[in-house]
Amino acid sequence: MVFYNGTDAVDDRVELRLSNAYEHRAGEPDLELKVLMLNVNEGHNKELMEQCQTLKEYAIYVARVRKYTSEMNLNDAVARAIDECIKEGILVEFLRKNRSEVKMVSILEYDKEWEEKKLRKAEYEAGKSDGIEIAEERMIHNMIKLDFPIEKIAEVTGKSPLEIEQYLQSNRQ
Repeated sequence: MVFYNGTDAVDDRVELRLSNAYEHRAGEPDLELKVLMLNVNEGHNKELMEQCQTLKEYAIYVARVRKYTSEMNLNDAVARAIDECIKEGILVEFLRKNRSEVKMVSILEYDKEWEEKKLRKAEYEAGKSDGIEIAEERMIHNMIKLDFPIEKIAEVTGKSPLEIEQYLQSNRQ
């Protein structure tokens, strides 16, 4: 069993299969690893949260950190979430006893999550840009094969006639 408290929308219960991560699948695997993932974000798995008060309070704490980071810097958001939770009786003993460690870990984890999202977005944008470039090159190539004049290719693609000429030169070799 795995607990999930990320920011992506995920059902309350999800069965994860190791074979879904295989690059090349050939039929059903002889051995399969299945893991039950439970979404422990605030508002999910209500029955579980009612049975485990600590987990419920942790979900409340995490939700507050996320909420406040949209309103203020990360250090202040974490400090505010800790202060409010203590005042409201949420994870009181743990937060009082381990305040500095909780603050440090919360900041590190949030920064890590943010960096990973930033990296995924940059990779997506790079892939998108590469895809557009490949599509443009194919369109130019196909228009050349169909004997379109350079001016028409430039008009359709939004490239200059000089760029089309350069493309022709680089692809003749």
